[in-house]
Amino acid sequence: MRLRALLDTDALGLELLGGEDELDRGVRGVMTTDLRDPSRYLSGGELVLTGLAWRRDAADSEPFVRLLAQAGVAALAAGRAELGEVPDDLVAACSRHRLPLFAVHESVAFATITEHVVRQVSGERAGDLAAVVDRHRRMMTSGPAGGGPDVVLDLLGSDLDLRAWVLSPTGRLIAGPKTAGAPGAEPPLSAEVCARLAVEQLAAARTGRPGPHRVTLEQTTYSLFPVDGGGRTAPGAGDVRESVLSDWLLAVEADAGDWAEERLDLLQGVTQLIAVERDRRDAARTVRRRLAQEVLELVQTGAAPAEIAARLRVAAPVLLPGLGTAPHWQVVVARIDWDGGEADGGAVTRTLLEEILVDPAQAGSEHSDRIAVAHTGDEAIALVPLPAVSDEKDHSSGGVLAESLLEAVRDPLTAGLDGTGRLTLGVSAAVHSAEGLRGALEEARHARRVAAARQGRVCAAGHQELASHVLLLPFVPDDVRRAFTARLLDPLRDYDRRHRAELIPTLEAFLDCDGSWTRCASRLHLHVNTLRYRVGRIEQLTGRDLSRLEDKLDFFLALRMS
Repeated sequence: MRLRALLDTDALGLELLGGEDELDRGVRGVMTTDLRDPSRYLSGGELVLTGLAWRRDAADSEPFVRLLAQAGVAALAAGRAELGEVPDDLVAACSRHRLPLFAVHESVAFATITEHVVRQVSGERAGDLAAVVDRHRRMMTSGPAGGGPDVVLDLLGSDLDLRAWVLSPTGRLIAGPKTAGAPGAEPPLSAEVCARLAVEQLAAARTGRPGPHRVTLEQTTYSLFPVDGGGRTAPGAGDVRESVLSDWLLAVEADAGDWAEERLDLLQGVTQLIAVERDRRDAARTVRRRLAQEVLELVQTGAAPAEIAARLRVAAPVLLPGLGTAPHWQVVVARIDWDGGEADGGAVTRTLLEEILVDPAQAGSEHSDRIAVAHTGDEAIALVPLPAVSDEKDHSSGGVLAESLLEAVRDPLTAGLDGTGRLTLGVSAAVHSAEGLRGALEEARHARRVAAARQGRVCAAGHQELASHVLLLPFVPDDVRRAFTARLLDPLRDYDRRHRAELIPTLEAFLDCDGSWTRCASRLHLHVNTLRYRVGRIEQLTGRDLSRLEDKLDFFLALRMS
């Protein structure tokens, strides 16, 4: 805005005391100060408001005004409340340095002037930024990418003073302010805050409420704008249900509840611009997906190992540039099942699996370039390349571990599934040859079925678990499982309900301690005689003998299946 506009607003109570020839100067902000030297806090273009508390005598005006002029401020406005009138020495100093000077009526608060200027400047900046965003959108949609979401976030920061981040549906940081991490800059968003924002967005999106969604975390308010999939999904309830698991999120550190429509429209335009980058990234994955699809088809059709090996040699340089030799491989199988027996068809699961397999500590949108994911039937299947390990007996070194795969993303994904769907994953051991890929695929599928037999909306299982009796549990018919567990455990549950005897927890602890009386009693904080009494009651109610291996195993399996 121009200085001249301030005089046209009667409510501001400003009187021009000097600098009429400079009224076309632009105002970029407001600063209120009574420091003798405020220059370190000035960046140029400000309207400086002062109550004159810095002035002790007439000699103080000259150095104060000189510092303001050197800093490039737009004008000075002095309040009359302290001295009654603006001193002549200040008027003269401003005239010498060609600095426009206003007097503020004692009935007008500085906060009133500040609010007016900020509102006007912000509106003008929003209009300027909207033009920039529109121009940038046209550039990106008509040609190669123009720098990705970082460019847009820099514009938001520089033109609207808004800190913003782009997050994946699992809460991984895609892009953020460039100043994050620089000396003196505010710290970046923590991984915990990113995950919680993703949880809030997914939960809100599942309700069908339009964005932006506002949430307060650690006394900071964020407005969450979904970055829609750019036409990747068609209209329909089922598509909305699935797209919330794959759309990015724009988190802005501000409360958008009182924003004008113009600013909300601007932020919607920003999300559309970021969606262009999202679509560009998806297009860049086409080659990797095609490689995975070709390898998968060869494996499933029983192609000769030499043919599969040749295809892997083509894939290796694409997924691990500079590696030189074919790596070891792991297979990860994932599936989303919606309540009612409906699966998503694999496409959404593929996108989600690509995201899950990225290291959550890695920011940016290109860190999944090493991962090739295909989909077939209701499954998404990932080929994960690993650098060759030196120890042939340890093919899992540096590989994907099922127990840690979902650790950072479990809460956001659970919120996205919202009690109506389940995500299950299985992870194979690493293999070092084409001959081993078919076995690795079947191993990952078996592991996924083990995960599906567990409780929870998001579950994973690894190849290590396939060497134990747990492998058998998912394949026991449901009616057999129910009858088996009821026969062994229902008498104990009934007794616990009537007597609060805690026989089930005692049984679990006794088996977990391998039948050791002293260790189990210590864990439960019981006297050994009390423990012996409880175990005796378990044996009496079930007709089993906990000193026999067969009966211990039956109880163990019943507890696992219950």
